[in-house]
Amino acid sequence: MADTALPAVRRERLRIAIQKKGRLGEPARALLSACGLAWRETPDRLFCHADNAPVDLLLVRDDDIPRLLLEGHCEWGIVGRNVLGEQLARVREQGAEPAVREERALGFGGCRLSIAVPTALPWNGVADLAGQRIATSHPALLRAWLAERGIAAGVVTLSGSVEIAPGLGQADAVCDLVSSGATLAANRLRPVEDLLASEAVLAVGAAPLDPAREATASTLRRRIDCVLRARDRRLLVFRARRDALPGLMSLLTDVEAPTVCPTEDGDSVSLQALWHGQMPWQRLEALERAGARGLMVLPVERMLA
Repeated sequence: MADTALPAVRRERLRIAIQKKGRLGEPARALLSACGLAWRETPDRLFCHADNAPVDLLLVRDDDIPRLLLEGHCEWGIVGRNVLGEQLARVREQGAEPAVREERALGFGGCRLSIAVPTALPWNGVADLAGQRIATSHPALLRAWLAERGIAAGVVTLSGSVEIAPGLGQADAVCDLVSSGATLAANRLRPVEDLLASEAVLAVGAAPLDPAREATASTLRRRIDCVLRARDRRLLVFRARRDALPGLMSLLTDVEAPTVCPTEDGDSVSLQALWHGQMPWQRLEALERAGARGLMVLPVERMLA
């Protein structure tokens, strides 16, 4: 890891490490911003103070985040489950129990850590891996997975370009991250076994926090939960005549928390309900035919329990 010139520990502030560059960096920033955190950031800065909360942000490489947590340089980290799992598996290989844990999944950066084999080869199950060489950038996770299944196979550790290893004769199979599978297909490989379903997670150190930082952490946990609860939710709002309500409700059996309120004229009602995911046009048109008026589908920014 490059020298990040971390300042001396300020015990009253909570430190959160996130990816400076890469596919998890911007979504992590967006999540923290949605939780109300704001900071001034310059391209060459690796350390930022939040302007409106006792929180510091570390901008580092993703594979440095678990180490910073393990060494106590930060209390929280937003990192891929595969990166966290690999670092914790290495600690366990050394006979220790890591003092870091995954606290909650964050719902972005989804992918799989999978075994892939050449498309031309038959596949009968994991026993086919016995005696094979498997190239990976996640050797500790792969060794643990093979050991759990009693499979003796060679693990070839590579830091990148894992998919080309079989074509170069370096390996017989690969263990790598898979999103769409296009990269594997381009290298004439196909996924056959999943080791891990990965996504961005909130990782935390096991050491207890002092009261000030624990209060900050508790507030942020609640805000994160509120933001995640609202994700992919829509608020459906409309008006209707009271006598149309039974037919409308029959079309809304799968909505969350419907609320019906009378209007001033006494003959009409207003209704609002939460919908998970995109509201299909067909559903809106059916509601309109059943008597809904002034239909609106609104995004939900956050939800307090």
